[in-house]
Amino acid sequence: MIFGYSTNAFTRFSLIDSLERIGRLGFKGVEIMGDRPHLYPEDYDDDGVRNVAAALSKNDLAVTNINSFTLFAVGDTYLPSWIEPDPARREIRVRHTLSCLKLARDLGCASISIPPGGPLEKNQTRTEAFRLFYKGLERVIPTAESLGVKLLVEPEPDLLMERSREFKPFIRDVASEAVGLNFDIGHFYCAGEDPAEAFEELFQWVGHAHIEDIAATRKHEHLIPGLGAIDFPAVLSAMARLGYLGHISLELYPYVDAPEAAGRDGLAHLRPLFEAAGLPIR
Repeated sequence: MIFGYSTNAFTRFSLIDSLERIGRLGFKGVEIMGDRPHLYPEDYDDDGVRNVAAALSKNDLAVTNINSFTLFAVGDTYLPSWIEPDPARREIRVRHTLSCLKLARDLGCASISIPPGGPLEKNQTRTEAFRLFYKGLERVIPTAESLGVKLLVEPEPDLLMERSREFKPFIRDVASEAVGLNFDIGHFYCAGEDPAEAFEELFQWVGHAHIEDIAATRKHEHLIPGLGAIDFPAVLSAMARLGYLGHISLELYPYVDAPEAAGRDGLAHLRPLFEAAGLPIR
């Protein structure tokens, strides 16, 4: 199990510079942002991918996940989405996902994380939104299966799926083991759930986890671990008890002004908690 730090806190630095900085902090893993200014697939030819692989090796970093959620290169945090009425917009999301799957394979990464549909359009029913999402997934699942890379859906507040009760019926209708869950601890807390209980309920589908703190108000704003109200010992103990062996990535994208200080503080707070819970973190 590897503890990584997401490059989406380092958007003021190039990807190569971000990898060097994350390595110097003492992390052994990195979650790479599959978007500009980092690993947006259209910006990388074979030589570019080899340069990233060399930088990972130089800094002794393994890729814990490729975060394919945002699309700032052509849209924003959520759009283009899987569930937009315009098929051309949905096609952008599909093609981006296919490209990120191939990048993950090339960098020895076992998973990419994707948004849980997207924000509902005006007058759009949930039934129609899920129909479009399943239709999009059908386009990318064969590639994920052939490459051996997991597609991990990440529930998020205010999107098509936020909670356990929405994810479970969705995943049970997906006829592929290539699709799973990116369990964001803070997101489930924001949605009103106990993250430890939600992790246990959804454990069979978890392929990767995001960790950050959230204020007691449950406002969706990522905080450095220790600055919010999440009961990390309970969550980490649940992970250890269930035998979770996947990777965990620290996601602190609001801290673009001081990503190294945020990562250093997060690592200092969480490392003893990992050890106390009996999680074999590298």
